Amino acid sequence: MNCVLTYYQLIYVQNVFTIISLISHAAKQNPPQVNKAVTYRLVVILMRVFYILFFLIITALISNNTLAQQKPIPLKKIYTDSVSGKKKDTTDVIVNGKEQKDIYNLISDLLNKKEAPVKDSITSVPVVSIAPAVGYTLVSRLAIVLSGNIEFRTDPSARVSTIIASADYTQNKQFTLPVQTSIWTKNNKYNFVGDYRYFKYPQSTYGLGSNSDISHEDPMDYSYFRFYETALRRITGDFYAGAGYIIDRHWDIEYLGNEFTRPAFEIFGRPRSSTASGFTLNALFNSRDNDINASKGIYANVIFRTSIKDLGSTSEWQSLIVDVRKYFKFPAGSDNVIALWSYDWLILDGHPSYLDLPSTSWDANSATGRGYIQGRFRGAQMVYFEAEYRYKITANGLLGGAIFANAESFSAQQGTKLQSIQPAFGPGLRIKLNKLSKTNIAVDYGFGNQGSRGLFIDIGEAF
Repeated sequence: MNCVLTYYQLIYVQNVFTIISLISHAAKQNPPQVNKAVTYRLVVILMRVFYILFFLIITALISNNTLAQQKPIPLKKIYTDSVSGKKKDTTDVIVNGKEQKDIYNLISDLLNKKEAPVKDSITSVPVVSIAPAVGYTLVSRLAIVLSGNIEFRTDPSARVSTIIASADYTQNKQFTLPVQTSIWTKNNKYNFVGDYRYFKYPQSTYGLGSNSDISHEDPMDYSYFRFYETALRRITGDFYAGAGYIIDRHWDIEYLGNEFTRPAFEIFGRPRSSTASGFTLNALFNSRDNDINASKGIYANVIFRTSIKDLGSTSEWQSLIVDVRKYFKFPAGSDNVIALWSYDWLILDGHPSYLDLPSTSWDANSATGRGYIQGRFRGAQMVYFEAEYRYKITANGLLGGAIFANAESFSAQQGTKLQSIQPAFGPGLRIKLNKLSKTNIAVDYGFGNQGSRGLFIDIGEAF
């Protein structure tokens, strides 16, 4: 089994390097003639990467089932921070004398199935969480979703590596295929972060700035491909720095334009396709005790991005993202958590294409602005803040709840001031999908201004 996993992991890496090679080749050609063919090949390779990840998920499930039928072998506790020895990415499976439960335990109880003992640390054996679901959001309406994540360690001294993937098809005829990876090496020396997506995505826009009215809706349709790859090196403690290559590619863009959105299109152009290709400089501080569902610690990520014409970009521009999160238990000593999030996304110089501008719910986790439809607000500058209180409902951890509130403000084009602050709030339900990784099924209902409201279902916390 390990040989099979290693083989497909090598194939996965080979495909990633093939993507980078194609992008480099395209930059040396005439973009109008080559971009479409290259984009098609990139999408095909991205699909291949997804199928390999799906195979790894299934293989991991088979591997876990096989191990569960064997005599359990005691595993020593693994500490992820090899420098300070602090315990991270471990889970208490018994809290205040109460054994913690998840959906898999519930199913086993209903089937009267005896379970193998569960350890409180993730090892090199992948821990898999998969959840098929029927969901509903403002941007998609009814959606059929298959999503999940894999957690594992590349070395006993490394933090937990994650692969998160999903496939959605919606009532609005949208198809999305996002894959996100975070791979930690021995002694946490390097962290390789990837974000790969293919979207066939009818989605409305409402003009520039946070003063835009929901009645100004302008339907759009386009296809979208993303390839982000970043390498971070440990500098000291929980601080990392590095660089990356990223590309956003939109094509077959269709929009009518009305009296409210047409001025925005005139400012940023009305191309049938656009490409933003360039490099990033990254700085990261991450002291969270769990990357999927933190209960304490700080996460701070700063990303400076360039879009370079010589690499195939439609236009040259630079942007800055400052993503800061803080987690602490409240009351102290309880399992309840207050989570705070600040997310600022700023265009520093140049003129990005309309679809590359900062926008609601277009952060890496598509999580900003619960209470509003994705793409509801868009502009050259985005300032965002959110607070969430997460609490237990049942002592065994199977059910939990959340209350959240957020606020966002956008400018229109560069050089203009931030406009109205748009608030949103709502309650949420948490269902423990995997108690070892602390992965929840999150069901939230958000309320925003101008009658905006909707149901949001996801695997894992918003931030």
